[in-house]
Amino acid sequence: MRSFSLIFKQFSRSVLLIVGFAFWGFSAVYAQTDAAKGEAIFKSKCTACHKIDQVLTGPALGPQLTEETDDKYLIKWIQNNQALIAAKNPKALAIFNKFEQKGMTTFTDLSDADVGNVITYIRADWKQIQDDKAKGPVGGTTVAEDKGPSELAVAGLIGVVILAFIIILVLNKATGSLEKILANNKDIVIVEEEQVVTVDKKAELLKKILKNKKLVFFILVCGTIAMGSWGWVTLWNTNVHTGYQPVQPIKYSHELHAGTMKIDCQYCHSGAYKSKNASIPSLNVCMNCHKVVKTESPEIHKIYDALGYDPKTQKYDSTAAKPIQWVRVHNLPDLAYFNHSQHVKVAGIKCQACHGPIQTMKEVYQYSPLTMKWCIQCHKRTEVNGKGNAYYDSILAAHDKIKKGEKVTAAVLGGIECGKCHY
Repeated sequence: MRSFSLIFKQFSRSVLLIVGFAFWGFSAVYAQTDAAKGEAIFKSKCTACHKIDQVLTGPALGPQLTEETDDKYLIKWIQNNQALIAAKNPKALAIFNKFEQKGMTTFTDLSDADVGNVITYIRADWKQIQDDKAKGPVGGTTVAEDKGPSELAVAGLIGVVILAFIIILVLNKATGSLEKILANNKDIVIVEEEQVVTVDKKAELLKKILKNKKLVFFILVCGTIAMGSWGWVTLWNTNVHTGYQPVQPIKYSHELHAGTMKIDCQYCHSGAYKSKNASIPSLNVCMNCHKVVKTESPEIHKIYDALGYDPKTQKYDSTAAKPIQWVRVHNLPDLAYFNHSQHVKVAGIKCQACHGPIQTMKEVYQYSPLTMKWCIQCHKRTEVNGKGNAYYDSILAAHDKIKKGEKVTAAVLGGIECGKCHY
């Protein structure tokens, strides 16, 4: 009994030491997720007007946040700069006048912690950009961005560590109590056997360990928690295709068209403003420019071939025309109904809110998870602005008629719109 107690004590100390280092390591990694959270908020809310190292609609944020070190002021400015300007804050007025009195969007829905995470991300990314410039170009390899462990995985690991710590303490306490009983009872003679490391002794030791119900229970609990956590994360991420980036038949760069040339999204995706689908632009939209622009490009010639267009004679041959086989990137299940016009026209939501920083993508990829949880969270924090909105004005007018007892048909509430049934 005493020999097993000594073995268990040595084992438990080693486990506690390993658990301590693991907990410390995961805590250090998890602490870095503040910048990761800030990056997600920055990409969803700020990239339409700002870049970290370049002037866009607004200033380059890296140098600005390096010069300004008063984080409390920055948080108030980002959340509601209009209030600071109205209160005639000297810093706010200086910025407002510097940028020709251009108003900045307010973000009152962001908490102080959210804004702090964004500031942390911007400063960290700006420092990385400066470090990369100082080092100079190194090859052409792109390093994958480390998003850090998921909150669910970290929470599961912390739970396992705490549970293991409690079980080991309980087992140590029980072992100590048994040793005290044996020490106080002088009638029991303990024979210490010499440990001879042989195959039989190893098998005998293994049998003793397996007979220890508490140890076996501890191993089974840890295994169950580990397998359960792995199964939960795997099932939770089933059919979630964040980062999906298929190869398209034509290398179309949104970074060039929407970013550098600042072409409005709805010039190509005209359906986003008036229908359920954003729609893929027809090749004739491409030809509005590329009939004369970059005619030597092999990618543009793929458009010519699909239309049966001869750039030399500038004539079309309809018999040679064939459709472009675009690969769909964002694909919702059939049970989910999403209407682009309801979000873009009625709610006034920007494309970047769902599709991410599309103006920086050389090749389009799925930025958001598009899960039901993600949609519900957005609906919970998005405020409805019904002032001056024709859609809500018509709803309010219909409600007023109902209150007065007047006749209101389903057609008045949009019941004859095609999309109500045919989606």
